[in-house]
Amino acid sequence: MYEAYVGIDWATTDHVVCVLDQNGRRLSRFRVDHTEDGLDDLVNKLGGFGDRADVGVAIERPDGLVVDRLLEAGHQVIPVKPAAIRAYASAETPSGAKSDPADAETIAEYLRLKAVRLDPLRPYSPQTRALRETSRTRVRLVRRRVRATNQLETTLGVWWPGALTAFPDLDTDIAMAFLTRYPTPEAAAHLGPKRMERFLDIAGYSGYGWRRSGQEMIDLIKKAPRGAGTGQLTASCQAIIGAQVTTVSALRDAIKHLNRSIRTQLDEHPDAEIFLSLPHSGMINAAQMLAEWGDVRQAYPDPDSVAAQAGVSPVTRQSGKYRGVHFRWACNKWFRQAMTTYTDNSRHGNQWANDVYQRARARGCDHPHAIRILARAWIRIIWRCWIEHNPYNPDRHGNLQALTG
Repeated sequence: MYEAYVGIDWATTDHVVCVLDQNGRRLSRFRVDHTEDGLDDLVNKLGGFGDRADVGVAIERPDGLVVDRLLEAGHQVIPVKPAAIRAYASAETPSGAKSDPADAETIAEYLRLKAVRLDPLRPYSPQTRALRETSRTRVRLVRRRVRATNQLETTLGVWWPGALTAFPDLDTDIAMAFLTRYPTPEAAAHLGPKRMERFLDIAGYSGYGWRRSGQEMIDLIKKAPRGAGTGQLTASCQAIIGAQVTTVSALRDAIKHLNRSIRTQLDEHPDAEIFLSLPHSGMINAAQMLAEWGDVRQAYPDPDSVAAQAGVSPVTRQSGKYRGVHFRWACNKWFRQAMTTYTDNSRHGNQWANDVYQRARARGCDHPHAIRILARAWIRIIWRCWIEHNPYNPDRHGNLQALTG
């Protein structure tokens, strides 16, 4: 079926790869680290054995970062059952000798002999891949906006403290409008209550919980300490603040544009209703969960596989008398952020979610640990809805109904 048969012995820190031809002769065997450079090296090396659609890659798991990277590169990824590989290896090696390179070659040989009966994984649909890239790009821009806003806040604290006192939330339209119109203290030197009131009306100012009058805003500016952006430093102040305001405004506009794109992509996705139906999910968070969860049902045979991919299930390490449970570092970091963000939001408006969280805290778990416990509980519910193609229905949530009486 394939021009080359690849077996990958997957591990936590590195992976051993063996490549066989159609006759079972070994073409190559190498080891790659479980790093970004290592995964890129794996994809590039496998691409040298023929067209990627004609290279079959067998691995003892149906999901994970290695699988995702190979699918994105266009390779045919075939998950094989560890029990089947162990049975085949015991038959081929009666002595029981075992090593990582030998395991990789056994997996490749098993694929060569059983390829006709094994089905490759289907990659994510174009809709899901597009939604994933858009959502991840938005997260990157939000991080940049936060950094740029913090830099602007630091600059205003030195050069223009009055503006920062009057408009403490810089990530708002009114703050951007004010700093664009009055980038320096001297530019606002002749700003009186009436002119301020007119500016606030034109800019659509609604206040931070309540609307301050023009006189109150002027009083706040006057009470603030005098900044360094006066006199001979006015030109420098205007250039510095103007450049930072332009950067923040551009990032805010780009994020708004991506929000509209995400809404459009989400409306066209067949699984969108499932994630939008979750209580307190929100459009952006629902899109992030869907983009990272994906739409390949056979990739997640049970909720535990989803929890492992999302990094909310612990890792057990046992050797001899030692046994420890640790935080899972190897996972889809984007998926973990999306799930824990939703979980933290859900406990504020869902009685069942808050009960699970509070009981975890009562057992001595800290906040992040309790959130991961609640995330695993939500994953079991979402996985059932996802498998059955049904939106979340609180009337069918037995634990919620029992809790609410």
